[in-house]
Amino acid sequence: MKRNIFFIPLILLLSCHNKDIQQEETNTEVQTPVTVTSISLGSMEDYAELNATSAFLQKWDVKANITGYLQTANVQLNQHVSKGEILYTIKTKEAESIGNTISILDSAFKFSGINKIPATAGGFISQVNHQAGDYVQEGEPLAVITDSRSFVFLLDMPYELRPFVMNKRSLEMILPDGEKLNGLISGTMPGMDSASQTQKVILKVNAPHFLPENLIAKVKVVKSEKNNTASLPKSALLTDETQSEFWVMKMIDSSTAVKLPVTKGIETGDKVEILSPSFSPNDKIIITGNFGLPDTAKVKIVQH
Repeated sequence: MKRNIFFIPLILLLSCHNKDIQQEETNTEVQTPVTVTSISLGSMEDYAELNATSAFLQKWDVKANITGYLQTANVQLNQHVSKGEILYTIKTKEAESIGNTISILDSAFKFSGINKIPATAGGFISQVNHQAGDYVQEGEPLAVITDSRSFVFLLDMPYELRPFVMNKRSLEMILPDGEKLNGLISGTMPGMDSASQTQKVILKVNAPHFLPENLIAKVKVVKSEKNNTASLPKSALLTDETQSEFWVMKMIDSSTAVKLPVTKGIETGDKVEILSPSFSPNDKIIITGNFGLPDTAKVKIVQH
């Protein structure tokens, strides 16, 4: 009986100690570490970045005008030629035989049977298919002449961006090495890619030096532009699974953040426009640690 009386105070002491621990845990609130930012004012652009590929629109084939052997070939890659310049001479087997027979009968009669093949247009030789001594068929391509004056960039334009492209006179292009060129819009190609639904826009350039074919340039097409508009980093904006609602976590005191619905506008690389509500420069918006926070959360600012 005395043993039971001894244990009763000990049980009461332990019970009170456990209650104190539970009360301390209840009073200790979990604070999520976060970083914050404030609203910024400035200009913003809503734009699309497209590719433009360099090309020569006009090319001509130099073709054999008869079947026979090429006697001479005055062609080299990248060689500039003029319209009417003789590029090849060709002679048939029959002309060779007849010429030898006539020469035996009358040495004073000169018969060569050699045909000349001139350049059909001016430009530079971009492809050589045959050289002297080759046997070729009539109509066979011997070389390709490219008109250097037909150099353009072809912009791959999604058709939905047509109103933002065709209402301009020129577009700025940025080459892979950072060089900037001004491309004058001179028209569109009649066809359209059925898979991507893109149409090629012809951009004429006045380059200060030679540019190769198939060079890809970046073109920024501005769809809208706003000045002195409010924006936040994209990391500050939270949304639901369907991306139909957007909100931010705003600090209402030094350790409490609340959920605040917002209406967003245009987006750029790392910023998003905030149409409503209106924020003051002193408002603090969470940019890291905000994911998964409840409507009202206790937080700890670790960096301003």
